Amino acid sequence: MISLRRNVGVLLLLFLVVGCFSTADAMPAFARKYGMRCSGCHEAWPMLNAFGQKFRDNGYQMMNDRDSPIWQNPSYWPVAFRITPNWHRESTNKVAVDVGPPNTAGAFPQSEQQITSHGFDISGLDFHTGGTLEKNISFYVLPSSDSTGAFHFETVMLRLDNLFKSSWFNVKMGKFDLDNLFSEHREITLTNISGTYQIYHFIPVGDNNIYGQIGDNQLGVEWMGHSANDFTRVSAALVSSNDGNVNLPSSNAYSGFFAASQAFDAGKLGVERLGFYAMVGQAPTYFLTTNGGPVTTPFGNQAGRGNKSFSREGFVGELYLGKLDFQVVTQHGSDSAYFATSTPANTPLPVGARAATWNGGLVETHYVHSPQLIFFQRSEWVRMSQQAVPGTRSGLGNIDAYTFGYRWYPIMNERAGFAWHNEYSWLKTSGTAPLSATDVTSSSLMLGFDFAF
Repeated sequence: MISLRRNVGVLLLLFLVVGCFSTADAMPAFARKYGMRCSGCHEAWPMLNAFGQKFRDNGYQMMNDRDSPIWQNPSYWPVAFRITPNWHRESTNKVAVDVGPPNTAGAFPQSEQQITSHGFDISGLDFHTGGTLEKNISFYVLPSSDSTGAFHFETVMLRLDNLFKSSWFNVKMGKFDLDNLFSEHREITLTNISGTYQIYHFIPVGDNNIYGQIGDNQLGVEWMGHSANDFTRVSAALVSSNDGNVNLPSSNAYSGFFAASQAFDAGKLGVERLGFYAMVGQAPTYFLTTNGGPVTTPFGNQAGRGNKSFSREGFVGELYLGKLDFQVVTQHGSDSAYFATSTPANTPLPVGARAATWNGGLVETHYVHSPQLIFFQRSEWVRMSQQAVPGTRSGLGNIDAYTFGYRWYPIMNERAGFAWHNEYSWLKTSGTAPLSATDVTSSSLMLGFDFAF
């Protein structure tokens, strides 16, 4: 069994049961293809178990004759959709609000007030399609919309599996989820706060590097290899440094993402796994302009210049104690002084400016009472270890985030999935209040139906 933000989802394998949910992936179409239930590949969907991870690593294949579409009923179509009607409450304690008419200088007097909103809502809609074009040629396409119906391509990728008849040679190209052991596209949490991992998207106060987003799907090419039992996994990806945006990147810069993990069979306790990952790259610090506006190339992108470096490195662990399991992530991040101070590379840095560095941690606990009922809790912390400008408050921008909830699955079959989801999340960012420069806290409460078919 294997189980962003600036200051403050393709569930690559939920294919197997799009009746099973996640920020971006889940698909009963695979369950229908192989005649399996969600629990065949998921500890409690969307979380994968060891079998589900192996199915994903094999290119959504069972490694038998049923993998090729030619053996499927002509009426079979590997498509599923997912959406979450819900009620939610959002609250932030310190928002700048006008409290009077403008003064003679045209400035409005303001105060910090708590703003709370609540009501019924819907999530965006995901259309999942994926599987095999032929044995050892797999694909995945995910058009995804926001809650207004505005669509984009979250995932578009094709993968060549088991090249040279070896599980160590698998190559995919397109827009895809980075091959990290813990992906926010397979996470079980759904609120506006917990729907992303804070440590994957953290940006220090005053920093403008939007390119180091480990949680975002990226455009590039990836090699992945694994042992026959999938206990040993390793991958390397080369991606354009444009955070997954289409058209050519704004500059000729690339980032590399590397990951590896090793699993151990602990008998009745389960399969324990330890690993690491690293993202290193360069990206532009400014863009060329013409007559004060951006220079747009014939390929539709802006002309970025002044590439500077950034890096993210982390260790991960997946530990099982029977029905109780823990997902642990620690991460170190670093941004060039140019990113950290939002300074174009053709401009002198502020006096004393240096790289911004920080450390973060995440512990997510699951208690799987049964395949149809799971309780979960997540704690995240991010701490600045070096501010870019000397004299800046050392804890400015630090993050604490906590989530509690449960999911009940009254329906789990090969045709559809349905979950009753209840969750509460709380987030604190240090020193980011707009007027008082004190701590800002936000909370999110969600009750909803999560379903896929």
